[in-house]
Amino acid sequence: MKAAIITGAGRTPIRGEFSEPVACEGKELITVSASALSQFSKSLSSGSHYSSDRQFPSVAGADGVGRTADGRRIYFVLPEAPYGAMAEKSLARSKQCVVVPDGLDDVTAAAIANPGMSAWAALVERAHMRSGETVLVNGATGTAGRLAVQLAKYFGANKVIAAGRNESELQELRSLGANVVIPFTLSASYPLGAKHYEQALIAEMAQGIDVVIDYLWGETAKTIIVAIAKAVEDARPVRFVHVGGASGEESIELPGAALRSSAIQLMGSGVKSVPFPKLLGCIRNVFEAVRPANLQIATKTVPLSEVEKTWENAPGKPRVVFRIP
Repeated sequence: MKAAIITGAGRTPIRGEFSEPVACEGKELITVSASALSQFSKSLSSGSHYSSDRQFPSVAGADGVGRTADGRRIYFVLPEAPYGAMAEKSLARSKQCVVVPDGLDDVTAAAIANPGMSAWAALVERAHMRSGETVLVNGATGTAGRLAVQLAKYFGANKVIAAGRNESELQELRSLGANVVIPFTLSASYPLGAKHYEQALIAEMAQGIDVVIDYLWGETAKTIIVAIAKAVEDARPVRFVHVGGASGEESIELPGAALRSSAIQLMGSGVKSVPFPKLLGCIRNVFEAVRPANLQIATKTVPLSEVEKTWENAPGKPRVVFRIP
């Protein structure tokens, strides 16, 4: 079968012939139609992700959409090694499959599953967001951040604050549910950037803040935590949910005073902090919400034959989805 083949750790996949998987008890043989190119998929396939089994050669792709042998259209995740999702056929455990509802096309389902799950799990499973609350999304211009803005509004947020580096993209989020946008620039060339971001946050937080969904970490996360300590009234809890480290800064210097002088609740969201069956439930819920919530995600469809030139150079937005075969 045609497949995107990883020949060694860290290598770019090449399109070639790979042996077909064989159906067995408890596992679905899937004829694949679409697989999204996400950072998770790239790191898992290349062997750099902590959950990778580093078995090579193998087929790239951590998740995808296709049909089972009995004709069901499903989304599947973490296929059985060495088979990945970027191939004509794949093999996945039945309990790691979610039925794709009628009316949701394959490309959108493949594209929205992972970032939608990320946003849903952070807001519902970890933050336990309630209608009427105020939500700040830090890193709102990323694919998952954009969905977090939309879902927060869908869940009944009174106010959604979208923060990010790209001001023009932040303005686009107003039409997707953001009530307030806060652009920031944090870099060595702009030493006052963190202070200006803190001041903008304090101005909004003084009116109330309940939930922070953080996709960046690094200096921006520290700035938010300090702003909470300075602006939020005594003993008012703020749930800070860390989801991703797009800033590339894995560690921060967190002032102890910021924790002692606030009721902030720090937590993470992802694999292990949320049970795997619940993560699949989040994907199922996102699929069902696409139409009533009018969830928007930009996609770019690419044939599998272009995997080699697309793998390293794909833009973060729109989300690249490989069409298979």
